[in-house]
Amino acid sequence: MSIDGKVYLVVEMTDLNFKTFGGIYIMKFGKTLVLTALLTAGAAFGLGTNDAHAAENYIVKSGDTLSKISIKFAGDNSLVNSIAKDNSISNVNMIFEGENLTINTDAKGNTTVTPVQTTQATTQQTAPVATTSTATTQETTPTEQATATSTAATTSTATTTAATTSTSTNAAKEWIAQKESSGSYTATNGQYIGRYQLSASYLNGDYSEANQERVADQYVTSRYGSWEGAQAFWQANGWY
Repeated sequence: MSIDGKVYLVVEMTDLNFKTFGGIYIMKFGKTLVLTALLTAGAAFGLGTNDAHAAENYIVKSGDTLSKISIKFAGDNSLVNSIAKDNSISNVNMIFEGENLTINTDAKGNTTVTPVQTTQATTQQTAPVATTSTATTQETTPTEQATATSTAATTSTATTTAATTSTSTNAAKEWIAQKESSGSYTATNGQYIGRYQLSASYLNGDYSEANQERVADQYVTSRYGSWEGAQAFWQANGWY
């Protein structure tokens, strides 16, 4: 306690022979003596609590990284940057087996960003891209399936139409053959010859069944467009 510029040691006492100050008994000492005692105690306290760490040497082993070495000495990655700086390492991701490193554990806590952790974070962020690509591929599949289904349906429709047309054409052709010659390839009526009663000039002397079929198809296609057209004409006029 300081009173009037002098230092006092405060002690609770019951002896009335001591000087009182504010209800507390005070023992007066010389300023120099008390100050010296306080300085001595402070120095002892400082020496007892100051735990300095000297720099240590470490030989790099196979499989070591700065992150692993930092964890060995500090329990975390806080020494990575200080190790790189103290040993003039330009690339924190590249050290060599047998290299002698100086490790200053006093630098713990000064590092806030660790490049190794940044690299791991970047790798993790890449994963969604691959997932997106997979999703795109999966979304494409239904479109391809729909296209294939549509193509198959179109082909089926075309096949059905062709079959229907062929059946209709054959029916019309047979109908005319029955009307003209009762279906006989050898029937004759003056200049008209065969199953479809074609003019002898059309057949050019060849009265075979194959030639009658070929010439009949050519005649009907060129004049009526189809056997159905020829049948419709015959039904309207009694001939074709």
